[in-house]
Amino acid sequence: MLDPWNHQGKFAEDYVRVLASAAGLLIYKDDLDYDGIDLGFRYPGRSGLAASPAVEAQIKSCSNPQYAGGELLYDGLTEVQYNKLADGPFTVPRYLFVIVVPQDNDAYASFETRGMLLGQLGFFHGFDGEKPVARPDARRRHRVGVPLANVLTTRSLLDLVRAPERSDPAA
Repeated sequence: MLDPWNHQGKFAEDYVRVLASAAGLLIYKDDLDYDGIDLGFRYPGRSGLAASPAVEAQIKSCSNPQYAGGELLYDGLTEVQYNKLADGPFTVPRYLFVIVVPQDNDAYASFETRGMLLGQLGFFHGFDGEKPVARPDARRRHRVGVPLANVLTTRSLLDLVRAPERSDPAA
């Protein structure tokens, strides 16, 4: 059995994989998590003028979320991790995906008559217009306000991949 932190993190990554599979996206993973990216997502075809558009994401989980002003306040990134997402421009757009998971790992998945339900919700945050930390320190945390309107669904993930120039598909 995995320890609680690895179990929670693996579930969060698998949660996102399920969404990407349901959206019909290709999923790729670098051989090392050296550049702050856990997974990449590619649309297998054309979207407008772009062929095979893609986005990449750092996937984080939290079981004790804090909310304020319509945002999930995420404190799980160090300044160095934050800069790997915010200090662009990047050829492939980068996002933070935060998956809020139940505190009890027995509640990660439940089964109903219609099928399986994954607990709880995922959210995404783009970094367009955000400034990197000038002298990042791996020991300091950097809070990110993730809009609660940015729910990660099959549709929103597909919209992010097919329109990489936008960090908010609702905009």
